[in-house]
Amino acid sequence: MAATVDAGLEKLQLNGVKADQEKVNGHTIESFENGVGHDESDDDKEEDGGAAGGEVGGAAKKKKKRKPKKKKNASSSASASSSSKTQTSPPRIPVSQLFPNNIYPEGEIVEYKGENSYRTTNEEKRHLDRMNNDFLTEYRQAAEVHRQVRQWAQKNIKPGQTLTEIAEGIEDGVRALTGHQGLEEGDSIKGGMGFPTGLSLNHCAAHYTPNAGNKMVLSKEDVMKVDFGVHINGRILDSAFTMTFDPVYDNLLTAVKEATNAGVREAGIDVRMSDIGSAIQEVMESHEVEIGGTTFPVKCIRNLNGHSIIQYSIHGAKSVPIVKGGDQTKMEEGETFAIETFGSTGKGYVRDDMETSHYAKKMDAPNVSLRLSSAKSLLNVITKNFGTIPFCRRYLDRLGQEKYLLGLNNLVSSGIVEAYPPLCDIKGSYTAQFEHTILLRPTVKEVISRGDDY
Repeated sequence: MAATVDAGLEKLQLNGVKADQEKVNGHTIESFENGVGHDESDDDKEEDGGAAGGEVGGAAKKKKKRKPKKKKNASSSASASSSSKTQTSPPRIPVSQLFPNNIYPEGEIVEYKGENSYRTTNEEKRHLDRMNNDFLTEYRQAAEVHRQVRQWAQKNIKPGQTLTEIAEGIEDGVRALTGHQGLEEGDSIKGGMGFPTGLSLNHCAAHYTPNAGNKMVLSKEDVMKVDFGVHINGRILDSAFTMTFDPVYDNLLTAVKEATNAGVREAGIDVRMSDIGSAIQEVMESHEVEIGGTTFPVKCIRNLNGHSIIQYSIHGAKSVPIVKGGDQTKMEEGETFAIETFGSTGKGYVRDDMETSHYAKKMDAPNVSLRLSSAKSLLNVITKNFGTIPFCRRYLDRLGQEKYLLGLNNLVSSGIVEAYPPLCDIKGSYTAQFEHTILLRPTVKEVISRGDDY
């Protein structure tokens, strides 16, 4: 979920998760095999025959029998519990049932370099890392949900579908796989959607999800940013990708994906934000794309940022720029960041546009007197059902709320709720986005959202 500069909002490769599909009784089933810690080992052993009994005329040698190679499992609990389990299509089995021992796949593990290289083996840092076990488990569970849902989405989203159908398909998957449907009071605060499913098309870069009655249909010519969050106990996994159905946009997507990976590589403990922004911009703006016979340079959208993430708040206090600048703020041990980049064929600058759908109650919301009874009632619903987790108008509809717009706007104007309108470049332009969540653990950097897809 994007952070903007203007508004002042301050906000690892998965080791072998593979999906094999098969049809069972007419239902599609996907088998997810956890490859973490698997390696081939040679288990050749001599056949025990006894020295005396095995010799004939004193000249016979003991025969060796080559046994089939076995997969050695360094994290036996995780793989044993997952390799024999299957996920449905659409995904509906909670990942806690696929990984009953609560051991989820790691993300991409990256060792620190330079002055921080000592961290990998330092006993004090390793002790600190072990103390974060619950934190890591919650994040890895959220990441596995995101991977399974998005990989299903990538296979099944097609032109001709409505944006509402696409968004609800993703959200139904996340709720099922986290085990939190969010219909009971407080359930969405325990887990589920980390923020609404963004389905921003073409010149719209971020924060667009359909409201009730939206009839917009995905077309073959569209460039769609798919940005959704998953959370477990407020640990928000923020990751996004871009879908296209025409190869003409391939260079645009390549530019943004490579720029995001450059930002992920550069990020780390004690790294300055300005250095990350510079690395991202250099990669992004080395690309161009030809569309309709016209060549466009790919520009960073300079007023969109990555951001830190804290528990129950998608936008922390730190921003991660995607262009070079003078921000000397450093990343620190223990922090979580969303590294996201946006590329555009337009001006490389976004403005608020179209109907707002995304909202979130502020963590530092003022204690103000509300005169509208509808605002008071709605605030109670938001607090009990979402807390400070972002939501959209469809989520209020789902809870049975009606005629709430006046009260919602009053909460926004009172400074209690933040509105996140869609962010758009000039019409006729095309924008793309890729995003990963990284954990700056005491010993290593973990790209928690990394998968086989991106």
